[in-house]
Amino acid sequence: MKEKLAVVAIGGNAVNRPGEEATAENMMRNLSETAHYLATMLDEFDIVITHGNGPQVGNILVQQDLSKHVIPPFPIDVNDAQTQGSLGYMIALTLGNELRKRNIKRQVAAVVTQILVDKNDPGFQKPTKPVGPFYSKEEADKLSQEKGWVMREDAGRGWRRVVPSPIPLDIVEKDVITMLVENDAIVIAAGGGGIPVTQANGTLKGIEAVIDKDRASALLAKEINADLLVILTGVEKVSINFKKPGQYEVDKLTVEEAKSFLTQGQFPSGSMGPKIEAAIDFVSSTGKECIITDMSVLDKALRGETGTRIVP
Repeated sequence: MKEKLAVVAIGGNAVNRPGEEATAENMMRNLSETAHYLATMLDEFDIVITHGNGPQVGNILVQQDLSKHVIPPFPIDVNDAQTQGSLGYMIALTLGNELRKRNIKRQVAAVVTQILVDKNDPGFQKPTKPVGPFYSKEEADKLSQEKGWVMREDAGRGWRRVVPSPIPLDIVEKDVITMLVENDAIVIAAGGGGIPVTQANGTLKGIEAVIDKDRASALLAKEINADLLVILTGVEKVSINFKKPGQYEVDKLTVEEAKSFLTQGQFPSGSMGPKIEAAIDFVSSTGKECIITDMSVLDKALRGETGTRIVP
């Protein structure tokens, strides 16, 4: 085991590039590149990798809707589990190949992870989590009328279906994840924000939702006592006034500064908002740091040369 442990949340760009067809071949190629950047951390850190699944679970929902007359659709929690399995396999395969290339003898293990949520979470009344492809306004209106989907405009990129996104409260497999890390495994966990489950009378039950992966990553980082949370996204640094006059990038934000900008509406809920909220949660709870950056400059960000650091 290394002295330091980092939870690394990889964004959608690590799996599918914007405007690119969501084929298995494209996903494998992108993840091979991602694996190259992740492997650079291993000299200094043990890592636990988390990932999103919004596009992938949304695509499964579209597939199931088109074939519902032939095969009964599964609930969203089961689809969350399917994407955890498929993406976990792809990350394990590509990272394993990268380790073999570097002659690093480490096991990579993907853990199908259940995450406890409150069945009365207000998120169930107000869906906010974007899933699946982008649509035009006309297509979105049609889908909303025909299928009863809740559709929202997503950070200027088009319209998407939104589903409930409850706050994650506890990680069912946290002890297993810790045990694997202690035994020198590189772990992929809480994929897609984990599979949301509720608890009643001592039993767990899946519930239809998609937990935000950055919130789940912050919770995981706290639960396994990580020294650092890294959130990889499509920009090198966090910007204030993003895509507006007076835009500027920030190298460092204190928790109080981040909270203030969040209150001002600087970080939209469909993009940077949950990342900043996750960073605030982890840093304020632990007194440790979070880095938000693009994976292509991850090594520089770890050396303090770029990226945005959220600090106490």
